[in-house]
Amino acid sequence: MSEQSTSKNGISSSQGGNPVTRIVADTAACVRFFSRLSVPRLGGFDDPTALPDFTTMARAAPLAGLVVALPAALLLFLLGLSALPPLATGIMTCAALAMVTGALHEDGLSDIADGFFGGAARERRLDIMKDSRIGAFGALALVIAIGLRAVLLAGLLERYGPAAAAAALMTCEIFSRSLLVWQWHRLPPARPEGLGARFGTPNAGATVQAAVTGFACVALASAMLPAVPLATGTLCAGLAAWALAGLARAKIGGQTGDVLGGIQQISGLGFLFGILLLP
Repeated sequence: MSEQSTSKNGISSSQGGNPVTRIVADTAACVRFFSRLSVPRLGGFDDPTALPDFTTMARAAPLAGLVVALPAALLLFLLGLSALPPLATGIMTCAALAMVTGALHEDGLSDIADGFFGGAARERRLDIMKDSRIGAFGALALVIAIGLRAVLLAGLLERYGPAAAAAALMTCEIFSRSLLVWQWHRLPPARPEGLGARFGTPNAGATVQAAVTGFACVALASAMLPAVPLATGTLCAGLAAWALAGLARAKIGGQTGDVLGGIQQISGLGFLFGILLLP
């Protein structure tokens, strides 16, 4: 019997089997959903054709962040060993990360910038966020976010070296997704037909497991980075996620897929910013 069942509406959920195969299946589903990476069928416990049920599968979002960050982190490390200017390496790393994810979360950040600051009423903001065209606020948000990320990665290279910078990037991508799951669980859906309604909202167990994964990776990163900058980065990331979630609640009454993508981006920037904040 398959260890991953598929409901009548085509949404998969992990049932039965052992914990290892369940978490592997959940991670594969998250990688397929949140990136452009093609993950083949991993066995009888894995169904690539089924839509994910994030009620429990969201626990694997931080692990998916690890998989997604690996190519960019490897590029950051290798180019960091070269004679290229650190800022050029940072820009190329951002480009590699966007290629792997399909700029999914960057698109969310752009959409919420346009919607939150371009609409006067809740429904108008939601309409703007659904519009595929980018506006001035969205373009400005992308330029600032990508530029700041590249500069911060360059700063990590200069202060801590290529290996530690790569470790910081991987930890950033993992921890920011644990914060994404936390706010996904906290905030009500802003639309009845939104991400939570279609694919489920993370339950408390999945949220706790995602948080444990995120903090465990931060602890492991202390082998490469000083503890105080890591703690500052963790705090800044959490505050950034909390602040954007509060803004989303005030502007549109909850979360959408765009809001969650924006939370991942802003909290990731907060993490890198916090690491470099103190001398």
